[in-house]
Amino acid sequence: MAELNTVARPYTKAAFEFALSQGALGSWSKMLATAAAVVQDERMVQAMGSPALTSEAKAKALISVCEDDLDDAGRNFISLLAENGRVFLLPAIQAQFEQLKARQEASVEIDVTTAFELDEQQQQKLSQAIGTKLGRSVKMTTQVDKSILGGVVVRSEDLVIDGSVRARLAKLAEAMTS
Repeated sequence: MAELNTVARPYTKAAFEFALSQGALGSWSKMLATAAAVVQDERMVQAMGSPALTSEAKAKALISVCEDDLDDAGRNFISLLAENGRVFLLPAIQAQFEQLKARQEASVEIDVTTAFELDEQQQQKLSQAIGTKLGRSVKMTTQVDKSILGGVVVRSEDLVIDGSVRARLAKLAEAMTS
């Protein structure tokens, strides 16, 4: 996993810098999302892994499937990846691109897990508090998991804030057995 991210990083950086210079972060985000989804399809995985296909044929196949969502620069990017045997990196490139885009836009996506459904006011309060703490605007998705008993668990990129009752009980049990 770390190796894929390392190999994908220069391609991501080049795509991001180009998209930023063209003011096209949104369109590149969509292009990369489409291409990443296509290369993960089982039939496309088989086609891209075929030694019988040249890199040019692989690029044409991928471009033809994604045709409606790619501009000229996107087609060139796909061709470059195919030429270098790196089409399989598209999901990693897309994920890294989204992280760079979020940093550029000073926004962060968070996933909040609660034991009970939050109403709109509670969601706004939580979103504002986390946004203030992180210094970014927050895009929040919520889910309910009754097993956490109470409190909230917040996940974003490499940040996890576990304020759940389940975690507190686990700490208490650990302290009592130590």
